[in-house]
Amino acid sequence: MKILILGAGQVGTSVASALASENNDITVVDTDHQRLRELAEKLDIRTVVGHGSLPSVLAQAGAEEAELLVAVTSSDEVNLIACQVAQHQFRTPTRVARLREAQYLDVAALADPDHSAVSAAISPEQLVCRHVERLIEYPGALQVLDFADGRAQLVAVRAVPGGALVGHEIRELREHLPAGVDARVAAIFRQGKPVKPEGNTVIEVDDEVFFLADRKNILTVMSELRKVDPRPARRLLIAGGGNIGRNLARSLESRYSVKVLERSRERARGIAEDLLNSIVLVGDCADEDLLREENIDQTDVYCAMTNDDEANILSAMLAKRMGCPRVISLINRPSYAELVEGGPIDIAVSPQLVTLGALLAHIREGAPARVYSLRRGAAEAIEAVVRGDRRTSQVIGRSLEELELPPATTIGGIVRGDMLLIAHHDVVIEPGDHVILFVMDKREMAQVSVLFQTGATWL
Repeated sequence: MKILILGAGQVGTSVASALASENNDITVVDTDHQRLRELAEKLDIRTVVGHGSLPSVLAQAGAEEAELLVAVTSSDEVNLIACQVAQHQFRTPTRVARLREAQYLDVAALADPDHSAVSAAISPEQLVCRHVERLIEYPGALQVLDFADGRAQLVAVRAVPGGALVGHEIRELREHLPAGVDARVAAIFRQGKPVKPEGNTVIEVDDEVFFLADRKNILTVMSELRKVDPRPARRLLIAGGGNIGRNLARSLESRYSVKVLERSRERARGIAEDLLNSIVLVGDCADEDLLREENIDQTDVYCAMTNDDEANILSAMLAKRMGCPRVISLINRPSYAELVEGGPIDIAVSPQLVTLGALLAHIREGAPARVYSLRRGAAEAIEAVVRGDRRTSQVIGRSLEELELPPATTIGGIVRGDMLLIAHHDVVIEPGDHVILFVMDKREMAQVSVLFQTGATWL
């Protein structure tokens, strides 16, 4: 596929890296010559220096032949204009734009995708807020991923000493669970390396375990791997009143006791007027005296959501040291996230990786319903909707044990209607099924895509 990416920032670079290894013809446009040169040295891609919204630059980048345009510059206006030019002048079939401004998002959501300049709009702030909400809802979870409109969830937890299943084989999970509760261990990462889960695989302390289960059974399954606090989180402190911090407070304030800490007095005043039930404080998130005055040791979750990685890391570490049981930090630099997560900071949230998954769902050939980028982009969780019939599909009418999956790919389950079917060898795939896959080696994505594509006929 010929793909044109506008913007070589963190998200644009992540998208280019994810797609460059999948036999796509990629061109990246940016105004920063040095950034493009560094990107071209790492990836087998073409680069063009210039403003992505200019027709002449788009023409130079090959927009006439492009099948997909991904506009992820730092400017909403540039992204919108680029999509409009690509639609009217170059007839680019699919145009995806990253939009931050809520009013632009509302317009894009109401527009007819077949006639709108933007085929799909992605909001990093909304995606990060939803991601953090799920982490707060399930204390102890490292990631919580929704599939089939929330009917199934893939949850990552770290196995700790004392967990009922720690030191035991995976096959014993069903024996531990109550009657009527089923789950599937989809993947294990041990010391950063993938371990394909088999029935005789023993779960060890510090393993990062991904399991799939019905939403109502998540806490029950989590309790097999770590001690789950029966008390739900109630008191939250959010540091940073930017777009992410403000939207997170607005979304949570009806269910939790929320405090927002913002350094700018003027911005704090605007946040206080915007929120209904939250307390807004003015101050530095790294001020030890201020955190003590606000009873950080009695706060259930501390969320460092400023636009400064260093401030987020330091304040989260400080909050943890002062007695806050759970701290979540927004960190843009992947190298920083790898250093601190699992130590003093419980969870490091990467905006570009959260955004990347949403973009890939629109970009990937075959258009999977959901794509989540995991383990700093090394693995992916995918929801593939089965289409066609027995003549045109390689998977319809076949049991899971008959599928020729790549070695590092596993199926966690199938959502059929409102029911989650955990992946057992004798489950047969039917048209309309939502198949949830875990791909631990992204080099296998091409094979997985071919398997679930629908053709005129399969031999």
